[in-house]
Amino acid sequence: MRLLPGQGFDWIETGSGRALVCRPLEPFAAHLFTTRAWTLGSANGDGRTEAAWAAVAAAMGVAPGQLARVHQVHAATVVVRRAAGESAASNPLPEADIILSDDPSQAIAIQTADCVPLLIADRRTGAVAAAHAGWRGLAAGVPAVTVRAMADAFGSRAPDLIVAIGPSISAAQYEVGEDVRARFASSHPAENVDVWFGLQTRPGRWLFDGWASARDQLTQAGVPHTTIFNARSCTALYPDLFCSFRRDGRAAGRMAAAIRARSGR
Repeated sequence: MRLLPGQGFDWIETGSGRALVCRPLEPFAAHLFTTRAWTLGSANGDGRTEAAWAAVAAAMGVAPGQLARVHQVHAATVVVRRAAGESAASNPLPEADIILSDDPSQAIAIQTADCVPLLIADRRTGAVAAAHAGWRGLAAGVPAVTVRAMADAFGSRAPDLIVAIGPSISAAQYEVGEDVRARFASSHPAENVDVWFGLQTRPGRWLFDGWASARDQLTQAGVPHTTIFNARSCTALYPDLFCSFRRDGRAAGRMAAAIRARSGR
């Protein structure tokens, strides 16, 4: 099966394996989405091995201690890494699912295995963000929270943002129950919920479109649809390329979405 990533995305080869990049994002921030071939992709679900994250740091051109990560909790909590602030290294990792930075000496990264990874750059200020959004995070409004947090922390304006939506599970492979739909219905407009849960497969079960949810939340927060790029690569469909919790369960490895602010902006 041949994989064709979404418009604006290309494969690159690194010393640790194949990665995906968003070409429109490249002029504003170094970044990548890793694949299953990386050490992190065979980390047996813990995503914590030092060697695995050292490979991601190296690909981003920083020392391991300059790669900022978080302990992800499927919420919408934000961590900010400012230039001339503390080192990226933190033990224990702070609990959050959104990382912001304006520091080109550090990279920031989140991990996924079906959830939606968002990498964002501000074309005007150079600030960047990495956000992890599973269905709980999308229900909590992670895309819009990230846009607002960038405005609060760095004065970012939504029309100046460019966003890459990385490999994640597609609606066709993501059946969910009434509890998931009810969570969205309690926090999002009904017209959005009807679109995101557009196909009922059987009583009490729907296919959930996380890509559409992320896109719509971003545009409703003011990000132009013309600066939102979706890899449209389903993690559950390509076992040789991507990690998928829905497909492999707790044995699934993890993939990183990493970004670093450009210097001299």
